[in-house]
Amino acid sequence: MDSKSIRYKNTRLLVDQVGGVSNFADKIGKGQSQTSQFAGTNPIKGIGNKVAREIEEAFGKPHGWLDTLQQSDQNKVVSNVTAAFPLIGRLVPLISWIQAGKWTAVDSVPYDTECDEWLPPNPKCGKNGYGLQVVGESMLPDFRPGDKIYVNPDFQPNELKTGDLVIVSCESDAEATFKKLILESGHIYLQPLNPNWPEQTIPLIDGCKLVGKVVGLYRDV
Repeated sequence: MDSKSIRYKNTRLLVDQVGGVSNFADKIGKGQSQTSQFAGTNPIKGIGNKVAREIEEAFGKPHGWLDTLQQSDQNKVVSNVTAAFPLIGRLVPLISWIQAGKWTAVDSVPYDTECDEWLPPNPKCGKNGYGLQVVGESMLPDFRPGDKIYVNPDFQPNELKTGDLVIVSCESDAEATFKKLILESGHIYLQPLNPNWPEQTIPLIDGCKLVGKVVGLYRDV
């Protein structure tokens, strides 16, 4: 592979990490039209030395990083993701509840988020989905501590209905929370699945937002 192709391939890894050419252009401080010429799906020009160094600096990469063929995180051996058949689709990053709680208007997991574990692909997550590991017993018996759940942050609020499982972020809390949604008489409530949990009906108060819809479960066996 020649140097031009290597730079382009590495650049596309960064484009994918930030969720597209538009976000990539903002990150490196260039216009989208100009950036599409060398970082789009059908580039019409190569990446020169000056631009290569600018990209590396913008992403905190060492000098020359763009000139050495890099490996996508999704192609690396990742924890708890092994199969005897090829995985098709985007691996899903497993993030912390604190990280999920910070992004009350999340469009995608930030490109520089460090993930020690990835979950197998789940198309229901959408392009910006992420995973969370269940903690506590409020969602027993359906969800046990240690289970991993798939979250889609791109849901439309008007599509939600009573019984949907949601991720909620509140300004006063450091971490996001996981509950069942109840819509009743124009009001929104949260409810644990565990019938023995002390708080059975929790109103969604000001400062709290629905930031994700749970769309799947991954459990080790």
